[in-house]
Order: sequence, then structure tokens, then C-alpha cells
Amino acid sequence: MKRAAFTVAAVVCCLGLSTAAFAQSSKSAASTPKTTTPAKGAAAAPTTPPPPAPVSEEVMKARMRPPVKGTAFIEIIPSPPKPVKGELVSVVKVKNVSTNPIVGLKVDQYFYASQKEVSACTYRVRFPLAPNEITEVPLSCPSAPGINGSNMMFTHANGAVKPTPVKKFTDDAKPGAAPTKK
Repeated sequence: MKRAAFTVAAVVCCLGLSTAAFAQSSKSAASTPKTTTPAKGAAAAPTTPPPPAPVSEEVMKARMRPPVKGTAFIEIIPSPPKPVKGELVSVVKVKNVSTNPIVGLKVDQYFYASQKEVSACTYRVRFPLAPNEITEVPLSCPSAPGINGSNMMFTHANGAVKPTPVKKFTDDAKPGAAPTKK
């Protein structure tokens, strides 16, 4: 009898706590202020990035295949870093030209002044990059005086990455083959 009473009491407490937790989260979401457009000449309010666009069913199926083991091949279109509010911001477009998805793609960017590292930043792609899929990698590094060079390094969860800088992504590249230099 005591065991049944204890079980009922535990279930009632759990239900009461979970209801209170969900009610609190919905109240906090409802109480967040809506962003409005600033008046002319006023400072722009920080905005949150838009949610990622929905992915097609083909891409989702391609992402579910076994990932690349060993060296992965990508094509990149780097943009030059631009100073923005004390940071160096750049965007790198990345296309997977391997036959399988790349899991855990990581991009590191290092900045140098007189052959000494003065700034660095890292970005991880949070989803498997399907074959022939293109993504943008935003990099934001702290600015430092006297920067005269930079370097980018690419790695993934299962090995090395061989990047090929291009001006425009190729549509006719055979997945898995090393990109040809033109």
C-alpha cells in the first residue's frame, strides 16, 4: 500500500513540476520584446539570425549516407576579411565535391603580424554537408594592429580536408574525384 501511495505521489509531483516549467518557458517567450525598426539616425538593434531554410528531401537523404573517411575534397570561394566593430569578418562559401557527406567540418582562420599569430577564430558546420551541397561559413575574429597575413585550415571529424579555391563553383565536377586545376 505504501509503495502505491509513493508512486502516485511521485507521478503527481513530476506532473506538477513539468507543467510549471512549461508554463514558465512560454511566459518568458511571450514576454520577450518584439524588434522594431530603429528611427532614422538611431543605432541599429542587434538582430538574431534567421532560422535555416528548410532542406529538401534529396539533401536529407544524401546527408544520411555514410560519411567521408580520410581526405574530403571541397571547393571554396573565400571573401576578403572586412573590419566591423573591432572584428575581422569574412564569409567563405564551401561546396562538398566528395561522393559522401562531410561530417564535423571545421574552419579555422589565423591572422599574423610579422610572422606571429595575433588573432584566430573557428567555425563548425553543425550538419553533415551533403555531396554537391553549398554552405556559407561566417568567420569573425578579433582585430589586432599590424595584421599582414592570414591562413585558413579545414578539418573534419574523420580526417583531413583538401580545399581548392575557385572563382565560381563547377556544376560538372564528379563527386569524389580530386578537383582539376584550371
